[in-house]
Amino acid sequence: MQWFVYIMSNRTHRLYVGETVDLMRRVVQHRNNTYIDAFTARYTFKRLVYFEIHESRAAALRREAQLKRWRREKKIALIQRVNPNWRDLAVTWADVLRM
Repeated sequence: MQWFVYIMSNRTHRLYVGETVDLMRRVVQHRNNTYIDAFTARYTFKRLVYFEIHESRAAALRREAQLKRWRREKKIALIQRVNPNWRDLAVTWADVLRM
């Protein structure tokens, strides 16, 4: 089973780091504000700007914790290395486009 560590952003480039086993479902949850009282709903994280694949939940949790400890500047450098224009990496997903 694959696990994902991901970074979501909003229009002001605030960052949210998370982990999940189903990245597409989780992006849809962020976009729909599924958990209305959550931090992610308050700041409307709609854009998937970075993700990594891990082979176990333990590895994903370790990496998520590592990224959460990083300073904002280091997270931005990571995003810009693979996604310099901060494009939404989920826009090619048909299910997400229907939202």
